[in-house]
Amino acid sequence: MTQVLAFGREDWQAPADAHERDGVIAALEAGDVVAFEHLPFVFTEQERALSQSSLLGDSKNISYSSATGELKGCNAGPAELQVLHGLLARYADYSQTLVRTVLAPYTDGLQVARTSFRPQEISGRPTSWRKDDTRLHVDSFPSSPVQGRRILRVFSNVNPFGESRVWRVGGSFEDVARRYELPGPLWGSSQLLNWLHITKSRRTAYDHHMLRLHDSLKADAAYQSGDQLTHEFAPGTTWLVYTDQVPHAAMSGRYAMEQTFLLPVKYMRNAQLSPVKVLERVLGRELV
Repeated sequence: MTQVLAFGREDWQAPADAHERDGVIAALEAGDVVAFEHLPFVFTEQERALSQSSLLGDSKNISYSSATGELKGCNAGPAELQVLHGLLARYADYSQTLVRTVLAPYTDGLQVARTSFRPQEISGRPTSWRKDDTRLHVDSFPSSPVQGRRILRVFSNVNPFGESRVWRVGGSFEDVARRYELPGPLWGSSQLLNWLHITKSRRTAYDHHMLRLHDSLKADAAYQSGDQLTHEFAPGTTWLVYTDQVPHAAMSGRYAMEQTFLLPVKYMRNAQLSPVKVLERVLGRELV
């Protein structure tokens, strides 16, 4: 069963010693959640005012690209857009500082992906079963294949009203991988999806299988009601997790920050624990 392991860090920028780095890396690669229970991401006065505003457009999250500075998913006015831009850029900077400190052996390989602000309540949100994040799942991106890279995410509960963010987490990735039949992709489908611009790059066999696992887990009522851990992340908590490896579900809560990183498996301490290596052992063939 996945564990949520608490570490004592209270400063985003403080140096990390070898003991802290080794503990964090070992926990993450083993498929646990690393929680810094006293590491708040503190809003400025202008940013706190956003909690009183209706910001979302048609999207459940407001996202930001560090590479382009582009904001998506909000219907804010010019003044609020400026504050939002600063908020998300600052969280991206803080998250990069944190992971490059506590995960120093990964530094050369870390690739910064999108940043998001999630002000909407999770519980009761109308959606399809496939997009329902209150169902246990492992992450896979339909339009943005990761081609075997790890999906590392940093979350912070920034709720100004004292509300926890409640998660469920499941068991080991290998158990999940052995639970379902995983037929391979149709011949030529990867090239066709890329040619039609349905995917932003080539979808590997690994990406295909991860999408099937994502959907199979969400559709599996027995798995959803099976052995699992429920954990409340209080306001002021920041946590790290490989969301491609840990079956997870966000059950309730609003006002959270999130930063995504991608990491090639060659930078891991133990690449054999990565989903791509596990799936290759289970299926008996190379997937990327």
